[in-house]
Amino acid sequence: MGMSVGGTSGGGGRRRRGGKRGPVSEINVTPLVDVMLVLLIIFMVAAPMMTVGVPIDLPETQAKAMNSDTQPITVSVNPDGAIYLQETPIALEEVVPKLEAIATTGYDERIYVRGDTNAGYGTVMKVMARISAAGFKNIGLVTLQEKEQ
Repeated sequence: MGMSVGGTSGGGGRRRRGGKRGPVSEINVTPLVDVMLVLLIIFMVAAPMMTVGVPIDLPETQAKAMNSDTQPITVSVNPDGAIYLQETPIALEEVVPKLEAIATTGYDERIYVRGDTNAGYGTVMKVMARISAAGFKNIGLVTLQEKEQ
């Protein structure tokens, strides 16, 4: 019976000394993709919650929601008649100059006017009249949809 004399089991392959492998030059992208998907989900859930923070009780109507591609500029009127541009309180005389300063698309910028249910009709109309007289074309009133009773 013949036995092999070298002490190595068959296969005839060569081995490196020390049995170590060389460094791996690959990048594992699975953890990166996992983190990016989690961040995407977090931002998708949090984005609707990042709306203008002026507390206003909006009137309800049967109008349908508008499609909007960009974030509009929001002008709000609270029940006391105070005017806010986004979340910053401003005077009626400052509405147009500030809008012109922050409008990125010029007079085609979409502007939403939010008037509280208990705000004076005249105050809301003064704000809209000034914005319209300045040349802004895309002005909209923000309301809530009526609840079915």
